[in-house]
Amino acid sequence: MHKAILLLKKIPKGKVATYKELARVCHSSPRAIGRIMANNSDPITYPCYKVVASNGELRGYSGRGGLVTKKMLLEKDGIRVVKGKVDKKYFYSFSS
Repeated sequence: MHKAILLLKKIPKGKVATYKELARVCHSSPRAIGRIMANNSDPITYPCYKVVASNGELRGYSGRGGLVTKKMLLEKDGIRVVKGKVDKKYFYSFSS
């Protein structure tokens, strides 16, 4: 299993990581991380819904329901989504 998938479990409740942040930690590219997230076969165990674009925009979700489900899961975690974006105050850094 790719390191990026395993790191998803380290993102605390109420926080999100960006594709760029995961790429930094995994010595990869944001696009490669996006492909890895898209192929996540277990989005419940490995919460890829917690990964957003660097500007906070919601991007694809490999689980059922796509972005509607992604938004619902983020809001269930206490993350406010406004006009399809998450505020940077919710961003998590693996170096902190």
